[in-house]
Amino acid sequence: MQRIALYPGSFDPVTNGHVDVVRQAVHLCDKLIVAVGVHSSKKPLFSTEERLAMVREVFGPVAAGAGCSFEAVTYDNLTVTAARDAGAIMMIRGLRDGTDLDYEMQLAGMNGAMAPGIQTVFVPASVPVRPITATLVRQIAAMGGEVSSFVPPSVAAQLQAKFR
Repeated sequence: MQRIALYPGSFDPVTNGHVDVVRQAVHLCDKLIVAVGVHSSKKPLFSTEERLAMVREVFGPVAAGAGCSFEAVTYDNLTVTAARDAGAIMMIRGLRDGTDLDYEMQLAGMNGAMAPGIQTVFVPASVPVRPITATLVRQIAAMGGEVSSFVPPSVAAQLQAKFR
């Protein structure tokens, strides 16, 4: 049986924290599906197509290097439904700190009640990427700050282009 994992998020933009989670996740599964959430109530900086392209460009080589199959998709329903539809047996969630843990434990409990066959797997952030959030990266970039130490080079270039 193929071990399929779903790693959901908005990825607006892809950060080095996301890369850290993917680097760990590709060793836990045979296939990693990164699912970009599309929610009509949110107004992302990057379009769905731009975020999918970022995900493919940045995470694809990481998965390939580990011998893990990779796919990038979008979803606009419950994350647990997207995981079930993808045939995932696990959902990958990154943890930076205790605040993340409290929230993610609640989500894992609710998701477990809705889909008991899908296990939530928590991946702790490596020390250098713990403070990085996509929200902070967007704020820094919007104010003309340097974000190259927080995001992959191609993403830094896209952020710079957005805020010219």
